Amino acid sequence: MDEKTTTMLPVGRSPATRRSRTVLTVALFGTLCLYALYHLGIPSCRTRTESWLPKSQEELVVTGDKLVPLEAHIISKCPDTRDCLKELVLPAMQRVHDKVNFKLSFIGKPTDNDGVDCKHGPAECLGNIIELCAQQLYPDPKTYLGFTMCLTREYKEIPQRSLIEDCALEHAINFDALNECATKDDGGYGIGLLRKSVQRTAEAGVTKSCTVRLNNEIYCIRDDGKWKDCPSGPGVNDLVIAVEKLYRSH
Repeated sequence: MDEKTTTMLPVGRSPATRRSRTVLTVALFGTLCLYALYHLGIPSCRTRTESWLPKSQEELVVTGDKLVPLEAHIISKCPDTRDCLKELVLPAMQRVHDKVNFKLSFIGKPTDNDGVDCKHGPAECLGNIIELCAQQLYPDPKTYLGFTMCLTREYKEIPQRSLIEDCALEHAINFDALNECATKDDGGYGIGLLRKSVQRTAEAGVTKSCTVRLNNEIYCIRDDGKWKDCPSGPGVNDLVIAVEKLYRSH
């Protein structure tokens, strides 16, 4: 996929330049290092996001059980995730947001000691946790998907503090709330969110980022810079048509 990035970035008060800052406090840095050593298992992996409706979560609920399941399985520090969200998921959601029950899930490997291995190391695990916290705190896809896309456009910088702050500000997300979610219970809460998400992905039989599933079946995969296993086609119109067909049949 892309080059492996396992180096942890220094944490502290933010210097003047953007690229020297990371997302969490010194206290979390210690926690993250411990989890990297004992739980995460380090492996040997901004431009404005388009605005789209609905404006509130209530607008998503009106159709109840009729909504079609649509899910993207991703990892945070991955160009295939960036391309998948930018070229397919986000533009499709702009058109079918009111017809789907959308979810982001993450790819990783649960460990025996209640941790998670991430392809690009602990920095990616932390990026995954931040994006999961956004989804947990702001369940409206308009907010958390836009925030995730904002981060993913500059995936190499994840989890630098300035990137998180900028994207949080752009999408009206409380940065302190994100930080609290990620650090709660000495980091255990965030690790728990990630572990639950990667277990869901494993149960779905998904191993590649980015994998799009529609109606609980694999619809299309973006891997190594190419679209693969897309029998209905990788285009936005193809996905929109498939969603609308399923929606009418529900």
